[in-house]
Amino acid sequence: MAVEGRRWREVAPAKLNLALHVRGRLPDGRHALETVFAFCVDGDRLEGEPSDTLSAKNTGIFAANLPGNDENLVLRAANGLKDASGVQSGATLTLDKRLPVASGIGGGSADAAATLRLLTSMWSIDPSHASAIAPKLGADVPACLLSMTCRGEGVGDRLELVSDPRIPGTPVLLVNPNVPLSTGQVFAAWDGVDRGELTDWQSGRNDLEPAARGIVPAIGDVIDWLGEQPGVEFVRMSGSGATCFALFADEASRDSAAAGCPDGWWHLATTLR
Repeated sequence: MAVEGRRWREVAPAKLNLALHVRGRLPDGRHALETVFAFCVDGDRLEGEPSDTLSAKNTGIFAANLPGNDENLVLRAANGLKDASGVQSGATLTLDKRLPVASGIGGGSADAAATLRLLTSMWSIDPSHASAIAPKLGADVPACLLSMTCRGEGVGDRLELVSDPRIPGTPVLLVNPNVPLSTGQVFAAWDGVDRGELTDWQSGRNDLEPAARGIVPAIGDVIDWLGEQPGVEFVRMSGSGATCFALFADEASRDSAAAGCPDGWWHLATTLR
């Protein structure tokens, strides 16, 4: 959190699923997951200034792809936190949307979580209100609220922090073929087979990848291209796609791959937190 004068600033880090195992269905019909979340240094950016009312606006290269106010997760998070805490204050929020929408890297969830963190600080309220609101906004929002490496179970909202020296500081390249992909559509296309528990993310899987590749074949092209880059150590699709990522041995290898990313593909060269 950064504060400058009357302006608060918060990063909404991109979320990666280092592994994602779909184990079946829960009694409420949602999918039972085992996953390891990791977070990047970079992501969307949120700014807030005190105001008498709540309002939000979007800027950035992907702003035009965001839903209207009724579905805007920044406003939903802000209104939910205001109602839960009983504060009378407002805020003017500005989201710089740098991550593609519907891309498997938790953009909307990260934005909601950043809103909860920013307003908790601005309004000087108990953080427990944000923790209570987060699961109501989406399954990934509790993990994004932490923005720390963690294991998720249940629908991904039952969390346990993970200390893994392989993760912090690792150079990573995110690549998306610039095709939005509906999470619901991918889960609906999952084949329903439980392929076993997640014990270690490096030897794990993303069980949604085959379904996602069936809907967006370009995901296979991205994964193949990433796997061919010098210095690459690990490649996987994140979440329900279509963003894929590669972990590199060093920043020079990552930056060289980023410089050669095919035209028309979105990419982000960053580091794991």
